[in-house]
Amino acid sequence: MHLSRPAKARILWFILLTAGTVVMVYPLLWLIGATFRGNTELFASAGIIPLHPVFDGWRRAFSDYGGQINLMRALRNTYLIVIPKVVLTLISVTLTAYGFARFQFRGKRLLTALLFSTVFLPQTVLYVPQFMLFHRLGWIDSSAYLPLIVPAAFAGDAVLVIMLMQFFRGIPKAYDEAAALDGCNSLQTLWYVLVPLLRPALVSVSILQLLWTFNDYMGPLLYVRTPARYPFSVFVKLSMDADSGFEWNRVLAVCCMAMLPQIILYFVMQRFSAPETGGVKE
Repeated sequence: MHLSRPAKARILWFILLTAGTVVMVYPLLWLIGATFRGNTELFASAGIIPLHPVFDGWRRAFSDYGGQINLMRALRNTYLIVIPKVVLTLISVTLTAYGFARFQFRGKRLLTALLFSTVFLPQTVLYVPQFMLFHRLGWIDSSAYLPLIVPAAFAGDAVLVIMLMQFFRGIPKAYDEAAALDGCNSLQTLWYVLVPLLRPALVSVSILQLLWTFNDYMGPLLYVRTPARYPFSVFVKLSMDADSGFEWNRVLAVCCMAMLPQIILYFVMQRFSAPETGGVKE
């Protein structure tokens, strides 16, 4: 049977997309299946379906570790850090990007160059001076997680500032001029006019900050000393006893529970994926 060129192209795209889907989804399915395997079966087969299912991994995943921390408490601690950090990041990054993208002021080029240069600065370089500062402030092992949250109020993530700057520059300044004619000041223009247009970008910033904070290990390890306050990233490490060996199904079950809120968030945020356009003719 002779196929036309468009039909061949569709078949090729279907094959490529199917292969890509398998590559992306297989590790997730394997992870779920591995939570029901013992260590012996886990390392003996790469299949998805367990041959001899066991449920000890899930039962132990919810048990206390050392009597002070468990999975649900670790997740609660994590979101006590994530939620205020995301909110502060949205506020500080939006204001900073707005200032750089919409206003002219003395030293702007120098400050912009410094902002871009911080992107190339490794985070590990900042750990020592930050630790010394927070130690002098008495913030180490703070019950409010101050060393992990407060820096977000000062737009410390230059990558997010630069990303929002580009979005601001893509919005015509005619919006600002129209708002000024209606009597809006700069903050009112930002809140009532520009922020609604930036919703997809703000969602992206929120998701990136959420993932970075959720996966941060060094920060909590440095600044949190009380086991009952450990977030999830440190809790996972605690559940892996390298001296006596550990059950991988328990560790993977913990990881599955940690992934669930993020997967739900991903699907909820899908409706913000399309950028806001239109409204002005240049």
